[in-house]
Amino acid sequence: MKTLRTILLAAMAAFSAGSAMADVPAGYYSSLAGKKDGELKTAIYNRIHNFTLISSYQDLPKYFQVTDVYPDSRRWWDMYSDIPLYAPSFSGLNREHSFPKSWWGGSTTVSAYVDLNHLYPSEMKANTAKSNYPLGMVDTRSSVKFDNGIAKVGYPVNGQGGGAAFVFEPDDEYKGDFARTYFYMATCYQNLTWKYTFMVAQNLYPTLTPWAVDLLMKWHRQDPVSQKERDRNEAVYSIQNNRNPFIDCPILAEYLWGERKGQAYDGSTSGGDTPVTPPDLGTPDLVAPTRGMTLDMGQVAEGKTAVTKLYIKGDHLRGKLALTIYSGNKDMFTIPSGSLDGSLANADEGYWLNVTYRPTGLGTHESKLVISDGGITGSVSVTLRGECLATPILTACTALPPSSIESDRYLAEWDSPEGEVVDYWLITRTQYLTSGGVQTEEIVSEGSPQEITGFDESDRETYSVQSVRLGVRSPMSNVVTVDHAGIRGVITEEPLVVQGFTGFLRIICSSPQTGCEIYDPSGRLAAAAAEVEQNTDIPLPTGIYLVRTAQHPTPVKAVVR
Repeated sequence: MKTLRTILLAAMAAFSAGSAMADVPAGYYSSLAGKKDGELKTAIYNRIHNFTLISSYQDLPKYFQVTDVYPDSRRWWDMYSDIPLYAPSFSGLNREHSFPKSWWGGSTTVSAYVDLNHLYPSEMKANTAKSNYPLGMVDTRSSVKFDNGIAKVGYPVNGQGGGAAFVFEPDDEYKGDFARTYFYMATCYQNLTWKYTFMVAQNLYPTLTPWAVDLLMKWHRQDPVSQKERDRNEAVYSIQNNRNPFIDCPILAEYLWGERKGQAYDGSTSGGDTPVTPPDLGTPDLVAPTRGMTLDMGQVAEGKTAVTKLYIKGDHLRGKLALTIYSGNKDMFTIPSGSLDGSLANADEGYWLNVTYRPTGLGTHESKLVISDGGITGSVSVTLRGECLATPILTACTALPPSSIESDRYLAEWDSPEGEVVDYWLITRTQYLTSGGVQTEEIVSEGSPQEITGFDESDRETYSVQSVRLGVRSPMSNVVTVDHAGIRGVITEEPLVVQGFTGFLRIICSSPQTGCEIYDPSGRLAAAAAEVEQNTDIPLPTGIYLVRTAQHPTPVKAVVR
């Protein structure tokens, strides 16, 4: 099964042997010297956790063409399967959060959601089988849940799993890759509160749990940094201006979790054996953005705007940086000011510059942002790029009954109109909690089916689906209700509008609806009515409320002033 893959790996090794590895920027890790344990880990966090976010989640395949293809064949470099799939087509693949997004609660506003340092292309079946399970060694003495020759999912060996039912075990070729990815995530996002703690704990140091440290350090040592990782690290750095330090300086893992724990890091090694050249601490330097990078604003619909943040980080800058947009479609790109105080960029957290793309016509548009002055030599030019497309017209999806219903999870399913281009789908999930109250959330999905976890927190749930393209949503689908006894029904909601006024809510519906329930944001039942009809007024104090009826189970939000 590995014949083609072995050939490709050999070709990549030959390619890499003839090319020099890009150097780590001088002084990039100088702030780590003399620190140990938690202080060292926080110093790494300060170095890497601010970076330029990519334009959007749906654009990931475009970036994967830079970071995750074999250079001589354009075959996708998929660490989850050995199926030959080729760029630029992304058919058959998913955008995979190797460090599961559900572990931090799935929020799309957390930088980790679009952080290329842990996002990889993955074949769909392997991605679904992996679910949100932790890394681990699969106990092959028991039946294996999934095995495609590269990725395995099954029961963990004794002492592993952190309480999870199953673990995901990658191929030996990639065990070190995943270990260093998890080292990065446990450091770059040490400030997050974890919803699932299979491998992480609620602390800044060591963050990784003892069994996770043992496993990941073993994989880190057995599978050293490869040329693939070095090349990918450089590619990611060119896009989002931060690096994985455990690829550049593998010895750092030993100082944080291994044999050198308790010792101060002297900053003498980079990549294991390359001396770090200390920077001239008095020399002004612009660390980010890098010269020649492109800030891709992505695609926007006609009449819409896009705002993307550019990360600017300096060392010892003096006075003000000059920021100038020139050439090309310069009138379509704007920034808040033509200058930036160097002290803002010098700060540990750096500075996020809002760049706005407001196209005045269809097509692809480009301009340049030039950063100069502040004491730096020369200037840094960043290409600004965006594409304006006609506003899409989307048709409603059809929500289908769920499958694979278990006590704590199920697969939500739906059909979408054939031929429509979709960036992603939004699932509106409403939980009727066992503790009482109602909770509604929107889940971003790449396609049907979508695994829904946390079902054990609900007596029953409903879901409906919308497709999204360029920020435009389709009409809402029908609603599916599911409980622990199975599927309760697949229904179509009747229209319901709720208007907020001073001291009351007004119900707007074309025909009477029954079982009206009104909840406050904490999930407490604030009011109820056996039946409501057109222009029914319900007195309520000032606040935000969620309203549902038997004919419209999806809650509608309204505000009483």
